[in-house]
Amino acid sequence: MDFTGKRVLVVGTGVSGIAAIKLLAAKGAKPVVLEGNEKADREQVVARIPEGIEYDLIIGNLPEEVMDTLDLAVLSPGVPTDLPFVIKLQDKKIPVWGEIELAYVCGSGRLAAITGTNGKTTTTALTGAILREYYDSVFVVGNIGLPYTEYALEMKDSSVTVAEVSSFQLETIHTFRPEVSAILNITPDHLNRHHTMECYIDTKARIAENQTKDQICVLNYEDEHLQKLAAKIPADIFWFSSKRPLERGIWLDGEDIIYKDQEEIKICTIHDMQLLGVHNYENVMAAVAITMHMGVPVECIRKAVAEFKAVEHRIEFVREVGGVKYYNDSKGTNPDAAIKAVEAMVAPTVVIGGGYDKQSSYEEWIASFGDKVKCLVLLGATADKIEETARKAGFTNIVRVASLKEAVEASAAQAQSGDAVLLSPACSSWDMFKSYEQRGTLFKEYVNQL
Repeated sequence: MDFTGKRVLVVGTGVSGIAAIKLLAAKGAKPVVLEGNEKADREQVVARIPEGIEYDLIIGNLPEEVMDTLDLAVLSPGVPTDLPFVIKLQDKKIPVWGEIELAYVCGSGRLAAITGTNGKTTTTALTGAILREYYDSVFVVGNIGLPYTEYALEMKDSSVTVAEVSSFQLETIHTFRPEVSAILNITPDHLNRHHTMECYIDTKARIAENQTKDQICVLNYEDEHLQKLAAKIPADIFWFSSKRPLERGIWLDGEDIIYKDQEEIKICTIHDMQLLGVHNYENVMAAVAITMHMGVPVECIRKAVAEFKAVEHRIEFVREVGGVKYYNDSKGTNPDAAIKAVEAMVAPTVVIGGGYDKQSSYEEWIASFGDKVKCLVLLGATADKIEETARKAGFTNIVRVASLKEAVEASAAQAQSGDAVLLSPACSSWDMFKSYEQRGTLFKEYVNQL
């Protein structure tokens, strides 16, 4: 698409929005920047946009007379598509894209894309590490924290990109078509945005909607939603399983990871990697399946898997204090992710939980505690809801705190030598923090102050 002279609305002035503004300006477009927060400081917004870019800035509501001048609108991932002004744009037949669609249209080379409720960041980071063992020009972008739009112009025909893509980003794709896609799992999440589980599942499935039978979609055989979804996906399905051998796919056979397409290959054992837990073995299998289909030799895959360490904020070991091991799982932003973190613990554990309410249900998370979790330290907007759920289930050793620093101190008081303390909130961070990264970084600071 030729963007020269086009008036393109960019909604949002966060990291993704600013990257989109820079990309559009480089392509010759005239960005119209909308900061929807009417209380936003104009000077602060202007300071975020690089000098030398010509743009119009609107703070607050988007006037209808401005809408009528637009050729295209680009939404940042945090902007819901059911806002009245977005619906009005669509009624006016103005195309509404997301940042991912814009980057895809402007980028070059081959693309793999990964979505799912949990495991996206680890799988994307590992996929990128494997690709870098073989290819010279590799980009790891998307919801992992590096805007796709930031790097699109650097991509060449020989480049290989792996993108972590959220359900929010998939709402606004149109032509986006990865060579290999993957849906790792689907469990309830973001129902405050998608409203129904059916809508959430359909949105995740969009990652593969433009693929052809000549392209690959990697799916989790043990996920009942994906079993049902597979028949609707146009791509060639390649399964992975942590529980059973497959006629074609990749699976966990005892302690071995076995890959079978034309021939059966033992990739590695679980002792060859530095990641803990069955959920991480699934992440490894998905990354191996993606990169095998992207043409990476198995020797490169084995080397990268063996060297790869857990990503920051995902069951990340922080330090040991007085015989107590502290783990940062701030990226456990929903109950299913938090369950996986509890399952990975091997010692009596104090869990720190609570945060922003995404209309999740916490019964299964509490049920996963079994005899392993000895105390639950709660903070944030969901503390009341989680405490009520826990007490109904018969779990009563609950400590309430007002801050994360207090949570660390209370956990240290509850834990004994040989125990673990796990920050795995089962909730997003937005009630008290800018992001899960900020929450995890502060947790590590407070642990290091003990």
